[in-house]
Amino acid sequence: MDMKKMMKQAQRMQLELARAQEELKEMTFEATAGGGMVKAVAKGDGSVEKVTIDPEAVDPEDVEMLEDMVCAAVNEALRGVAELGNQRMSAITGGMKIPGMM
Repeated sequence: MDMKKMMKQAQRMQLELARAQEELKEMTFEATAGGGMVKAVAKGDGSVEKVTIDPEAVDPEDVEMLEDMVCAAVNEALRGVAELGNQRMSAITGGMKIPGMM
């Protein structure tokens, strides 16, 4: 193996990974719960950007169900954005697991 060629490939991969990490911070994933009554949007940096609740979902007699729907939507949005990130990183690394990356 040509060591110079390997080093160039490693540097190129490092640049691609850095670029991908920046892109991931801005990626979003929307998830819903309760048949679309609650929507959550998560960003690639792990933050929740927005939660939307249909007024029909607000039942003062059953606040617990609304809380459950919000949790479900937020958790699914966070899982979805994490999966998008994993797919993006895997495409760059060819499936190699690199410590400290997603």
